[in-house]
Amino acid sequence: MQQQPPLWSNRYQAGLALAERLGSSHHCGSDTRVLALPRGGVPVAVALAGRLHLPVATWSVRKVADPQWPEVAIGAIAGQGVAVWRNGGEARRREEMARSHGWLQAEELELARRQRLFGDPVAQELQARDLIVVDDGIATGMTVKAALLALQQVQPRSLTLAVPVVDRAVAGELADLVDQLEAVAIVDQLAAVGMWFETFNQLSDQEVLELLESARNQLRRSASTSASPPD
Repeated sequence: MQQQPPLWSNRYQAGLALAERLGSSHHCGSDTRVLALPRGGVPVAVALAGRLHLPVATWSVRKVADPQWPEVAIGAIAGQGVAVWRNGGEARRREEMARSHGWLQAEELELARRQRLFGDPVAQELQARDLIVVDDGIATGMTVKAALLALQQVQPRSLTLAVPVVDRAVAGELADLVDQLEAVAIVDQLAAVGMWFETFNQLSDQEVLELLESARNQLRRSASTSASPPD
């Protein structure tokens, strides 16, 4: 029987549930890194990384809106010059319109701003590592696909996608881009990720930075405790 929403009180609780699932099926070594897709993926990733005692960073992506209908996403962009577009040729035509009207350039500038602000790692820092990519959920998969395609270019040792909830059809498409896909709930025709959470507020840049700093402090405390000699 398919699970019914909501399943979690907030993103952090979903991250703990995801960590429990991932921890039983994924070997996490010293070369493992958790990469959160900001902003919504950050609290999920921080909870997961804290439970599994792993370092966490961000990997920024941006949706690209239709110039005629700003509320409609037609594609997504990520690092390494990666862009994905919905509906093939029609989306390509809209991409040209977006670029000519400055819409795409604005999204590229926002992507670069987030990469700098959140401190996204450079490709060399991720090469030959085991990467766990985390978001708060996947409905259409455009932004996640862009992120995964960009991360493939950095040549990681392995690439895992971990999310609390994902659309079943989209999961099938994304599975071809990763070595492992883990989700707590895989559902049919996922209309809105937010319905699976009791609280699903938008995060500010400051909240993202505070969560990342909290995760770094927690990892340092954990490392210090494990390094201390027994009494």
